[in-house]
Amino acid sequence: MNSWKTPSPAKTGDAPSALETPSRARRPRGLVGEIVESLAASIQAGELKPGDKMPTEAEIMARFDVSRTVVRESLSKLQASGLVKTRHGIGTFVLSPQEAGNFKIAADDFATIADVISVLELRISLETEAAGLAAQRRTPENLLALEAALHAFRDSIQRDSDAVPPDFQFHMEIARSTGNRHFADLMTYLGTMIIPRTRVNTAHSAPEGRLNYLQRVHTEHESIYNAIRDQDTEAARAAMRTHLSNSRERLRRGNNAHTLQPSADMKTPFSGP
Repeated sequence: MNSWKTPSPAKTGDAPSALETPSRARRPRGLVGEIVESLAASIQAGELKPGDKMPTEAEIMARFDVSRTVVRESLSKLQASGLVKTRHGIGTFVLSPQEAGNFKIAADDFATIADVISVLELRISLETEAAGLAAQRRTPENLLALEAALHAFRDSIQRDSDAVPPDFQFHMEIARSTGNRHFADLMTYLGTMIIPRTRVNTAHSAPEGRLNYLQRVHTEHESIYNAIRDQDTEAARAAMRTHLSNSRERLRRGNNAHTLQPSADMKTPFSGP
């Protein structure tokens, strides 16, 4: 049992608990950063101990009054920082310091565009095979989740948005469609920072403009989805490889024009990769 409980009303002069929800007026760093900082503080203070099961998504949503997408990204960042581990179908658990000292991709690994390209090369090998397995094993539920992510991406690009959350969600749903939890675990660990747009101004510096650039990404996603839907293993692999290779080549061609953007995530001690 963990100690993440609803706090009692604070008495005048009491110091706030790390688990208390900050007032909405005190949220300058954004919702994700606020939740990550609060939960990380709870772990470091011993309120959540190694082996404890983290609060459910619903509990975190209620406490911080945020969406499920914000909660999932927050948990992804905690996992990326080595503080927790998600066991799909069971829950998310606090890690001991010894468990947290394993493989890591940290903010420092995204210091240059060459670093971003290196992570893309890792994704090419990982996600190409994931797409092939997803085509073989996807369920009707997986297809619905993939469709939802596609629609969210399409809707997002019509607004002044970089569409990062639905982009990551699409790739995450492919990992889940493999039926192999290790693909999803690794994607969760990597988090949204694997999307180049979180580090590089690719969309706004693209010669064709932000909207056309993101529409092209959407078309590439549709090709991957269609192959998975049709259970065409080789086409799914080829579509994914083409999609990620195109991202890599766009970065290479625009190396001089693109600049790394120092997102708020890079400034926080518990940011994901």
